[in-house]
Amino acid sequence: MARGWIWEYEGYDPEKERLREALCTLGNGYFATRGAAPETPAARTHYPGTYVAGCYNRLTSSVQGRQVENEDMVNLPNWLPLRYRIRPEGSRPGPWLTPDHAYLVEHRQTLDLRGGTLTRRSVYEDTRGRRLTVVQERLVHMGDPHLAALHTVFGAEGWTGELEVEAGIDGDIRNSGVARYRELADRHLTGWETGTEPDSVVWLRCRTVESDIGIALAARTVASCGPERNGDHRAEPLQQPRAVQQTLLLPLDPESDAVVDKTVALYTSRDPAIGSPLRAAVTAVGDAPAYEGLLASHRRAWADLWQQAKLEVRGEPGRILRLHLFHVLQTLSPHTAELDVGVPARGLHGEAYRGHVFWDELFVLPFLNLHLPEVSRGLLDYRHRRLPAACAASEAAGRRGAMFPWQSADEGREETQELHLNPRSGRWLEDRSRLQHHVGSAVAYNVWQYCQATGDTEYLYSKGAEMMLQIARFWADSAEWDGSLGRYRIRGVVGPDEYHDAYPDAVSAGLDDNTYTNVTASWVLARAGEIFHELPGTRRGQLLDTIRLEPDELERWEDVSRKLHVPHHDGVISQFAGYGDLAELDWEGYRQRYGDIRRLDRILEAEGDTVNRYQASKQADVLMLGYLFSPRELAALFQRLGHDLDDGTWLKTVDYYAGRTSHGSTLSSLVHAWVMARVNRDEAWRYCEEALIGDVADIQGGTTEEGIHLGAMAGTLDFVQRGMTGLETRDDALWLSPATLPQLSKFRMRLRFRRHWDVDLRLRAERLRIAVPDSERPGVRVRLDGSAHVIDPGTSRWLELPADLRGGS
Repeated sequence: MARGWIWEYEGYDPEKERLREALCTLGNGYFATRGAAPETPAARTHYPGTYVAGCYNRLTSSVQGRQVENEDMVNLPNWLPLRYRIRPEGSRPGPWLTPDHAYLVEHRQTLDLRGGTLTRRSVYEDTRGRRLTVVQERLVHMGDPHLAALHTVFGAEGWTGELEVEAGIDGDIRNSGVARYRELADRHLTGWETGTEPDSVVWLRCRTVESDIGIALAARTVASCGPERNGDHRAEPLQQPRAVQQTLLLPLDPESDAVVDKTVALYTSRDPAIGSPLRAAVTAVGDAPAYEGLLASHRRAWADLWQQAKLEVRGEPGRILRLHLFHVLQTLSPHTAELDVGVPARGLHGEAYRGHVFWDELFVLPFLNLHLPEVSRGLLDYRHRRLPAACAASEAAGRRGAMFPWQSADEGREETQELHLNPRSGRWLEDRSRLQHHVGSAVAYNVWQYCQATGDTEYLYSKGAEMMLQIARFWADSAEWDGSLGRYRIRGVVGPDEYHDAYPDAVSAGLDDNTYTNVTASWVLARAGEIFHELPGTRRGQLLDTIRLEPDELERWEDVSRKLHVPHHDGVISQFAGYGDLAELDWEGYRQRYGDIRRLDRILEAEGDTVNRYQASKQADVLMLGYLFSPRELAALFQRLGHDLDDGTWLKTVDYYAGRTSHGSTLSSLVHAWVMARVNRDEAWRYCEEALIGDVADIQGGTTEEGIHLGAMAGTLDFVQRGMTGLETRDDALWLSPATLPQLSKFRMRLRFRRHWDVDLRLRAERLRIAVPDSERPGVRVRLDGSAHVIDPGTSRWLELPADLRGGS
């Protein structure tokens, strides 16, 4: 196998096992299963987890005398269990073998990205030199989203006898994968039933406690032995109250291996057109082909997907980017487009953030728009279906329009926890992050970017317009006029930074005039007004009636969009009003005392202090504007607000916050890399490298094992796709302004732009090649450094990069 497609771990390391489980997760957009060992249940070292997209349940916990509700993505019954032990002739059965047993002498785990399989090879040797080799291949089917399989080959060396194999489905599962949540209620499943069917099929069904989602799994386990593989050994079932298992006794000797195939089907009551989840699961597993057929169709489905999402970068960065793309596609595949789900911030890989949907689609959709736009549209539909809930939340807050929640799950209500635990101090603290109302601007931005990339005016003029108008309405109603400033102000919010949630010693929560919030609100108001006037007359009338939009509201939108306050201090853009008055932090002193200070908020709180007192940010806040908007767009936005944003001010602002950011989020280094690529290429690669290895090396220290950071992974892909090329999709053209780094100056990608599939773009240090596939459609319009080009279908063209845009060789 080509090294660029393989992710391999040699040897067994219990301390890194949970990290490897997360990074070796297999999924298909409908469900995913962590790369846990089938031989072991959940414990300190191992955490098997299976998660269906959009399957949530709500539980109530008692925390410090308060009753607190939390909605979690549910860890479903574990379909992996498959353990084994040897029965040498004339000997008693040996111990059940697991990677933690002292008999383990060799272990290798191989993730094949191209084919979407995980292979584990283990060798056990007992005290008498008898060896058992176990090679196990796993898949979660990318073609049929309800199927998964384990294919296990056992080989004996130095002994003859029997192999006892026990395979099953374990329903006695809790959500216990995140240490910070372990004081909270964690049993989401109830109503277990088990049963058996002919042809070695067993099943388990249950439901979630509060959301009442029915869940059913069926498993078929068969074995073959001998050199011809023609023996058919059926499993003997055993039912338990919360589990069901099958036992096989297989002859084994050094001359012939034994093969055990376990095929599983998973359905829930949310699936359409199935009737009973149990009947669907039993039927699907009974009809499923043998493992070889499953593997072949699974690989074909992955091959098709890799063609749609092609991104080729040389060297080790390219290998990591391919891993990132693999996990993005496993969480958000073409199957996702048919589901009512959003973008889970930690993928379908673990229980951190409770599986909630934040603003991470802001970093995910720009990549999907140009490869799998139908998935982007499905994810936007998730937001539109929850528009009524956002409007209800806004009304409850005394405002018009839509106030989308910072954390969303099933219903679209605010799911941000009321209390969060600081593991450093052991104290439960008030969580004010629900004041990050800028999530609404992210929804609007995603609608606009999707429609620009795809030309989907039908969506823009229907669901998209409705969302954007209601979000604009919220911002206009949130703005308060300050006569002393001659400006509108938005008060009581929290920005992307998240560290600052109140002024020092203030009684009330929130901050005033967060620049990111105000500037993006201005953008939403201006864009929504333009869209309203562009709407066809009939549609405009429908919207006026549907959302009861008053004509004078549009006048207010225009006024607010031009007069929102953007604070400055000392020649730089302030993160929020009063930021420059905060104390400076002794950064070097804290680094010397603590080493890793990414979670500076936890460190200070444990000391009895608060980060609210200091000019210290968790992650990019003001600089996020440089991620969302090109330099030209950003300057125009500031000009609309009455400010001249020249290069000097922006450079000074970038430098100012670069020295005051702890990068407590994996998204932060990504945004800094994006911004630095335009202003300081020497620094840009350092940030880019940190973004690339964020999950692979678990630089946050124990967070990746709780679930990968999906936004950061997708963001690194988009960093190459748009950050390095300066790619914008507007005015029915591809606008390019490359600013590559030497380490990423040669790459190739395939895009879907408007009605053109498979537009091929290759960048070499000094030239850019664009090839358009043959079709009857008009050519692709390209703008590069002020020059206009048209690439006709069936042709390609090399374009020379201006000298100042070349990234080196």
